[in-house]
Amino acid sequence: MKLEDYNLLVQLHRYQTIRATARNILISQPAITQRLKYIEESLGVDIFIRTSKGLVLTAEGEIVLEHARTILSAEQSLHHHLLRSRETVGGTLSLGASSLISQHYLPVILQQYTDMYPNVKVDLVTGASAEIKGSAEDYHITIVRGEPIKGYEMNRLFDDPLYLFDTIMADHKVKRPFIEFKTDMEYQRLIDEWMFQQTEMSFRRTMKVDQFETAKQLMVTGLGATVLPGSIVTDDLLELPHIPLQLNGSPMSRSTWVCFNKEVGDLPQAAAFINLLSDSTWDKEAWNVR
Repeated sequence: MKLEDYNLLVQLHRYQTIRATARNILISQPAITQRLKYIEESLGVDIFIRTSKGLVLTAEGEIVLEHARTILSAEQSLHHHLLRSRETVGGTLSLGASSLISQHYLPVILQQYTDMYPNVKVDLVTGASAEIKGSAEDYHITIVRGEPIKGYEMNRLFDDPLYLFDTIMADHKVKRPFIEFKTDMEYQRLIDEWMFQQTEMSFRRTMKVDQFETAKQLMVTGLGATVLPGSIVTDDLLELPHIPLQLNGSPMSRSTWVCFNKEVGDLPQAAAFINLLSDSTWDKEAWNVR
């Protein structure tokens, strides 16, 4: 049976006669009579007894009518629930983000987001940008550094300048140990090209670590020089010798992107997060990075 059939039975019981029902639901009397006959034959029972005073429910008809009301009530509840879900952002938001962004920016952003949309469950995976790019299809939204993901919608969030830090100022006479960071080939090529152009400083690669924070701590202890993005540079680090990296006379930086599929970006929880990222001020000082 269709929902229209259940509704017809409810209306017939409400208005008591086929004529009154036809007048109120704007369907002809013959059409209602034919449909009621089909319903009763389909169920194998008489639902109404026709009397001079109108339609009277049979015992079986009472059972059918109760079922019809249950079905219609459930359908109405479903529509109300769907309406509320459109008005209230909910569901799961799957994020893949670079470790640097996750450590230094996402805590503040996610606090704002969860305050605004408490019905959303956030599933966050962090890692090197190369790893996140390689599994981008697993996430609703990715936040990566360097080049954006090909074939995805992309918004540039900010450009992060790069600096060389050390505990002493190096010169070409002494090869300083250099602490590298395990990262994608694109970033590695950038650093290699910068090193190749150096005439006033020279380095020897002595150590490779898992992330920027580790390289920073090792550099502070005097184990060697390292390159750090401006977004993780704190006031105390600025007291150490440092220079901005340049390549062919231009400042070097890495871009940070939010990438997503167009269809996924239309999900309410994803669209809300993308809008929050776009409206954020990507100024290190604004994020209390200390």
